[in-house]
Amino acid sequence: MITRADDYPIHQTAEPIAQVGTSDRNFYDRYFFNGYARDGSLYFAAAMGFYPNRQVQDAAFSVVHDGRQHVVRASHLAGPERMHTHVGPISIEVIEPLESLRLHVAPNQWGLAGDLRFTRRAPVLEEPRFSRRIGERLFMDYTRLTQHGEWTGWLEVDGRRMDVATLRCWGSRDRSWGIRPIGEREGGAPAFPLQFFWLWAPLNFDDLCTHFDVCEDAEGEAWHSAGMVIFAGGTVETMRSVGYRLTLQPQTRHARYAEITLQPKSGDPLQITLRPLYNFSMLGLGYGHPQWGHGMFVGEHAVGGEAWRLSEIDPSVPLHLHVQALCEASAGARRGIGVLEQLILGPHRPTGFRDLFDLAE
Repeated sequence: MITRADDYPIHQTAEPIAQVGTSDRNFYDRYFFNGYARDGSLYFAAAMGFYPNRQVQDAAFSVVHDGRQHVVRASHLAGPERMHTHVGPISIEVIEPLESLRLHVAPNQWGLAGDLRFTRRAPVLEEPRFSRRIGERLFMDYTRLTQHGEWTGWLEVDGRRMDVATLRCWGSRDRSWGIRPIGEREGGAPAFPLQFFWLWAPLNFDDLCTHFDVCEDAEGEAWHSAGMVIFAGGTVETMRSVGYRLTLQPQTRHARYAEITLQPKSGDPLQITLRPLYNFSMLGLGYGHPQWGHGMFVGEHAVGGEAWRLSEIDPSVPLHLHVQALCEASAGARRGIGVLEQLILGPHRPTGFRDLFDLAE
């Protein structure tokens, strides 16, 4: 089927854009955004995903303010039109590719609304390709870009409107596409062992931006890692290697304190210290949600929402393992802010985990 996207010279196969280059049920194409006041008083995040081989498109918007996390989610039965970036009350507009995007949340019964614009502080960073097989089965194979930016516009939570420019909000976004586990679990024998160790940390400072991520197996061997420093003016330096050290909160799998090492190809390493202020539960955006999980069919046109106090969250509950911790960052005399995303599932020898859900002592 021919769609509006076919009028752009972007084809990668002999098929129309509506037909992706694989029949794998887990193919996806996704937007993610986060933003935060530089004093830590506000955090918000949004996501929108396309799952062409499942005929599903979904989106979510979530805000942490005054100790509460608020969520609105939407999902619908998707048609072939990939240029339709609107699900329920949530829409995304590309104003200028790789430079500026608009996120709009129409008023809804869950008390969230906003008209927000993301503008780049730095060029996009293409992370190394995520490609992982477990046995003979393809587990992940996708590309992702990450970009640091600043936010303008307004945000409303339970009738209180905030000017995000006045709050001096920075943030980051990513775009990823390819294959990773999504949707309802497959039947039959287990497809993959339950082990995943993931850290991701885009950070904003006044005069530079940094990026770090790592995926490790149960023995602590990295099968994916990336590190970049972006200087004022847009020069990007890719790191030769990266390292980290976590101090975990007892009875959790979350960091109480973290150190990141970015080692350039020459010269001294950049040492960054992260002190978490609070955790944003990625469940609010559908990650691991039993009903609103990414690519799951909820209904032809479905919208839902909820809210909870951060103090009510039990960090030992598996649904809340996946978090983005809003962190104060320091690198020598520099002071900044950003997130440390964490998903530690199953055994990981360096951090002492032996089983699926055991906790730090």
